[in-house]
Amino acid sequence: MSELKQTPLHALHRELGAKLVPFAGYDMPVQYPLGVKKEHEHTRSACGLFDVSHMGQLLLRGPSPAEALETLVPADIVGLEEGWQRYALFTSEEGGILDDLMVVNAGDHLYLVVNAACKDQDVAHLRRGLYEGHEIEVLDRGLLALQGPRAVDVMARLCPAACEMVFMQHGRFTLEGIDVWISRSGYTGEDGFEISVAAEQSEALARRLLEESEVEAIGLGARDSLRLEAGLCLYGHDIDTETTPVEAGLIWAIGKPRRRGGERPGGFPGADLILHQVEAKDHRRKRVGLLGEGRAPVREGAELFDADGNRVGVVTSGGFGPSVGQPVAMGYVALEQAELGARVFADVRGKRLPMSVSRMPFVTPGYYRG
Repeated sequence: MSELKQTPLHALHRELGAKLVPFAGYDMPVQYPLGVKKEHEHTRSACGLFDVSHMGQLLLRGPSPAEALETLVPADIVGLEEGWQRYALFTSEEGGILDDLMVVNAGDHLYLVVNAACKDQDVAHLRRGLYEGHEIEVLDRGLLALQGPRAVDVMARLCPAACEMVFMQHGRFTLEGIDVWISRSGYTGEDGFEISVAAEQSEALARRLLEESEVEAIGLGARDSLRLEAGLCLYGHDIDTETTPVEAGLIWAIGKPRRRGGERPGGFPGADLILHQVEAKDHRRKRVGLLGEGRAPVREGAELFDADGNRVGVVTSGGFGPSVGQPVAMGYVALEQAELGARVFADVRGKRLPMSVSRMPFVTPGYYRG
């Protein structure tokens, strides 16, 4: 087994008493002494600091980088204004999802953030798929996520200019004398900021943020329950190479100019199948939210059945939602079972636990839109 990589905050995690676990090839904190439930609740009520430095940070340079990237993703990158960020998907020729990523228009180049487990394959995919004259630079930087309703109060004291941004804006700032790239975004459903910082300055910045009274260090356990309540996909679980964007309920990630009848229709891998599904709506399954009854959580992999005992789907993410106060999950069901309120039954250790198809997100988002 290869040795686990470490983020620039590894020593700090140990100092803070984190429980470390292998994740995407890194030694990562799953929780701190506060515990997953309290870390989750603290992020929802105040402010949590997450180490997401394991994510891949890339720069794409070359002539018309937005047009070049559109050959690999169905998002509208050409129409993305400078200083803004957009969610995108790498798709395969078969219409499946190779990874999801964030794309920032940084002026004369694009800044990409990709998933840690897919980082190497994404870089290879870009280098293989982009036309000649484009360069991918893999950055060695830390990435911190400051999330929660009090994140703006913290940022107002340390970097007030960043508070002028709205959800999905990006800018370059100085925070306590440290040069940083900040996006007003995150993966918890709350208002917050993602802060990219030079690797050697990451620990100093994290310590400074943790000095603020509202801020607690938060691990991957709470990050997972927070993003699940927010109805956000985790690559390799809720989306993968066997799932199309339409099945995943991510039609909104297919830019209108990239659809049939748009200014730049198709031109990305799997476009024929994906755009057919957008129009014909003849896909066989759909990602849905699921609310459980009682207290027993329903975990990933639990099979779903209808009232007659027919298998109709599978849970891809699940657990107890501390903010919701009941079990929450997401998964895929046959289209006939995807109507809001439809009842399905999850097989948990031989017991069939009732669940109902629900809207997502399960919590009201706190994104700041101005």
